[in-house]
Amino acid sequence: MAAESKTKYDRQLRIWGDQGQTELEKASVCLLNCGPTGSEALKNLVLGGVGSITVVDGTKVEKHDLGNNFLLDEVSLGQSKAKCVCAFLQELNDAVKAKFVEESPEALIERNPSFFSPFTLVIATQLLEISLLKLDKICRQSNVMLLVARSYGLTGLVRICLKEHDVVESKPEHFVDDLRLHNPWPELKEFAKTMDLNVTDPVVHKHIPYIVILIHVAEKWADGHGGCLPTTRQEKKEFKDLIKGYMINMDEENYKEAIESSYKVSLPHGISSQLRQIINDNNAAEVNSASPDFWILVASLKEFIENEGAGEPPLEGSIPDMTSLTEYYISLQRIYQAKFESDCLAIEHRVRTILKRIGRDPDSISRAFIKNFCKNTRKLTVCRYRPLEDELISPAISELQKYMTDEDFSFSVSFYILLRAVDRFTANYNRFPGLFDNEMEEDISRLKTIAVGVLSDSGLHGSTLAEDLINEMCRYGGAEIHPVAAFIGGVASQEAIKLITKQFVPLNGTLVFNGIDQKSQVLAV
Repeated sequence: MAAESKTKYDRQLRIWGDQGQTELEKASVCLLNCGPTGSEALKNLVLGGVGSITVVDGTKVEKHDLGNNFLLDEVSLGQSKAKCVCAFLQELNDAVKAKFVEESPEALIERNPSFFSPFTLVIATQLLEISLLKLDKICRQSNVMLLVARSYGLTGLVRICLKEHDVVESKPEHFVDDLRLHNPWPELKEFAKTMDLNVTDPVVHKHIPYIVILIHVAEKWADGHGGCLPTTRQEKKEFKDLIKGYMINMDEENYKEAIESSYKVSLPHGISSQLRQIINDNNAAEVNSASPDFWILVASLKEFIENEGAGEPPLEGSIPDMTSLTEYYISLQRIYQAKFESDCLAIEHRVRTILKRIGRDPDSISRAFIKNFCKNTRKLTVCRYRPLEDELISPAISELQKYMTDEDFSFSVSFYILLRAVDRFTANYNRFPGLFDNEMEEDISRLKTIAVGVLSDSGLHGSTLAEDLINEMCRYGGAEIHPVAAFIGGVASQEAIKLITKQFVPLNGTLVFNGIDQKSQVLAV
């Protein structure tokens, strides 16, 4: 990455690093409809340094656009909305390649589906259900990521549409350090033996790393309990008391750290159920020359766990800060790093062997990528998304029923149903409900009838929606309110960055924003 980019994007580099920024700068994003929702989403990506953008919109700028889209001004009136928005976005970051297409997204979807295949990601905003169904199929066939965003009055939604998304750097907020205190390897055990917990020198005693303390105490515990480590609550309490017994003074921070981290000794051997599910996936068992790098690495990981790892994944190789003499801490760091390097070499050898076996260049996966994978094996995540058509034809009825009867979720699921009803209404009448004041009462009745049909089609026979919400949806008249559009666009851009950088776990479900209660909830529908 160029030094200029490092300076320009310094703050975000601290979140997703050089690799993430490189992926962002390689990405090509297409925005369908550049109203406030789409403009807000794309603005964030342009500021973040996405490689190129293409804005698709066939409308002209009207007066109402000036009240909800800060990328337009009075000079824009009557001009191409795509052209004006594109020009303003280009001003935000001249490093981004920007172009526009003055055409209706619906027309492109119908007449030129191949238009979408060159893009990394398509962000579809304010599209009706009928167009989204077609676009979802097009993007799936071309392996293009699709992100749906919509704001409508005081509600809105965001949904991801793609076959599969594999995340190496999921970066969970809370995760237990991989210290292997429940199963220390020989070099770590040998290092621990060089230190005596009964040492008389008070300075040395209060600077023995807690990792060493726990290895000693765990060994003593196992000797008295048939080789087993503490498992029950009472045993864990007794284990902490055993640690306390080695303390000379109550101000010894290293022993306090050992007591706080004593649960790490009782961690189960082996791998998590989530990782087991990934390594047993058919994609890992049946790798071929067309398999993504991720699944080739998973296949090598499975072999490693069954052989060199003896049931464990590769060590992550890092240790947290702790009270310790500098020389002890550096020695520990080296031991953990050496084990990590050894495990990485073993996996790298298996990766090269698999690549050769399936007829690919053995060096086609970089060592840096393999090391990053090894460092994150316990945090791997695979997200799979149902086609939109499946969601409509065979919805998750039990989940929908649960949401409808849950007071906390009832508004969100009602908005989800009503947004679908609005699309049917618009398809039938070629306008949004409530657009004309003189037809408001009739539109409320029409929308209610259509919503009952959506409920029935979703398996929610006999369920009803609050009259107030139906009235609200008609009152909105299809309006994009800027604060709601900014929120939905912000969420969409956040999810876009997750997808492009393959870092953090993206949404898996439909996020519905309820502006009445200021709630956003993800529905698994």
